[in-house]
Amino acid sequence: MKMNISTLPLKNSGLEKPKRRFEDLGPPLIMGILNVTPDSFYDGGMFTTAEDAISRAREMVEHGADIIDVGGESTRPFARPVTREEELARVFPVVEELASSLEVPISIDTRHEKIARACVEAGACIVNDVNGLKGSGMARLVAELGPSAVVMHMKGTPQDMQVDPYYDNVVQEVGDYLSQRVLDLCDHGIEKERLIIDPGIGFGKRTEDNLAILRDLSQMKRLGLPIMIGASRKSFIGQVLDLDVHNRLEGSIAAAVIAVMNGASIVRVHDVLETRRALKIVKAVMKI
Repeated sequence: MKMNISTLPLKNSGLEKPKRRFEDLGPPLIMGILNVTPDSFYDGGMFTTAEDAISRAREMVEHGADIIDVGGESTRPFARPVTREEELARVFPVVEELASSLEVPISIDTRHEKIARACVEAGACIVNDVNGLKGSGMARLVAELGPSAVVMHMKGTPQDMQVDPYYDNVVQEVGDYLSQRVLDLCDHGIEKERLIIDPGIGFGKRTEDNLAILRDLSQMKRLGLPIMIGASRKSFIGQVLDLDVHNRLEGSIAAAVIAVMNGASIVRVHDVLETRRALKIVKAVMKI
């Protein structure tokens, strides 16, 4: 599936935004994770200043990142919510600088309309929402300003999603949820072509659920939309390998390779260079 993720002129702003697009560029694409947080499960505290975060983003682009995803609130299990003011203070200067200085699209990872609106108006062209655009004003914002949007499945909230999650058939149930959510968002005036689906690895899923999603990911291609997978360094990899978060590189690369071979268009990762090298082999083997 050819992808064309672009920034269009903002519908309500009159500002001249330079278009950034992947014209005629096929998947897989690598989304580099940039957490401007003190408490994210892997890189929390590493890039808490704007200067450090911007430097890290530029490094990931040099390593081959196609998209930079900036987040200011940890959504790991049982994470503490932050105020909108605190989240905005963390991400806005980073998004503003990266959107004006990098040639790759910038994504804002947020559940909140206020944050998404400010960052899209500053130049972000993707809204990555773990809450599936269900928060107040989120769907309206995407319809109004026209960014692309990642719509993710999550059972519950970050505070309770890992409290005894259960599925009879996780791939079917998650696929059905995403299918209905896409229909609902289109009814809100969002163009289907702007949507990307994410089954939500690690968000209200047991280890066996995460493995099943990766194994049977091709079933979700029935929705006809690009699929994003974010499995990088997550706990199910640690449970399979019996390794802590700092020793999950190989497992994360394996998950990214499996995801792409089973139909993922975007992989969201911490380790851009190593993932890029692995996916170059996948592309050569699969002729994609």
